Amino acid sequence: MKKFMNRAETLVAESLAGFVAAHERLVTFGADRRFVRRRSLCPGKVALISGGGAGHEPMHVGFVGKGMLDAACTGHVFTSPTPDQIVAAIREMDRGAGCLLVVKNYDGDVMNFAMAAELAAQHRIATVIVRDDVNPGGSKRSQDRRGVAGTLVVEKLLGAAAEAGWRLEELSALGEDLNGRIRTMGVALGGVTVPDTERETFVLSEDEMEMGVGIHGEPGRARVTFATADEIVEAMLGAILSDLAPDRGDNLLLFINGLGGTPVSELYLAYNSVRARLQSLGATVARSLVGTYVTSLDMAGLSITVARLKERELSLWDAPVDTAALRWKG
Repeated sequence: MKKFMNRAETLVAESLAGFVAAHERLVTFGADRRFVRRRSLCPGKVALISGGGAGHEPMHVGFVGKGMLDAACTGHVFTSPTPDQIVAAIREMDRGAGCLLVVKNYDGDVMNFAMAAELAAQHRIATVIVRDDVNPGGSKRSQDRRGVAGTLVVEKLLGAAAEAGWRLEELSALGEDLNGRIRTMGVALGGVTVPDTERETFVLSEDEMEMGVGIHGEPGRARVTFATADEIVEAMLGAILSDLAPDRGDNLLLFINGLGGTPVSELYLAYNSVRARLQSLGATVARSLVGTYVTSLDMAGLSITVARLKERELSLWDAPVDTAALRWKG
């Protein structure tokens, strides 16, 4: 295994140190370096806190900043942050309006964030559990739908709403509502090598691919024959649309996400194919995002996310955001 690292056990800490140093205008470490937070805090604003295992970068630390997250807690590779990390973030980030925890639906994340909320019960806390995966069977790591690339959409919309002064109850209600209107499906051309184990999570032959993968290097829901890009997109989009069931007049956000080892040129090729297919069905692609944002280490693969957004949510998407990974003036 060849990776740019010193030791597997220090990889995450050293990476976070580099991230904070590179983006010191935007972020800093929280107490005892347990989490990464916005450098400038906002009294009277609901604090958005998220997190998960390392290996998904730039999510979540890359989304800390104005218009998105206030803090992100990072665990070891593909391992949930500990409750004490999350409690520390809650205590430091609550500036009087409470905290909203945005949690991907993986068992470890759900359990540790819930435990942290109990330990910090003196604070006003609400939790949104993101479930955007098309696969209702989940995986060995989760019950029901997993939280995958659609988490970015949820965090952006809730972050903009919090910046605009929405109350904790309003943000929680929006997050739950979004769960039924965002769907994601991933595909992989190979597994990943986890630094701690030095083992590849799964191995495919030259003519195979995994459909329905998550973001922890796990296999998908089906191993199928490799095909052309248009054929792959057709299968993925078919699963998404049969689940999401958009109406002809809906405004859609189309997000093509790289899983860590896919060239940008291939992501745009996939976007072109998906958009053409949606337009042929009479759908309106109102907003787009293409890039590598929610990864599974160096997995060669991509995911397609489609979200049905209301007019106010399009405005929240367009609202200014200033983070290391996502930035626009609105």
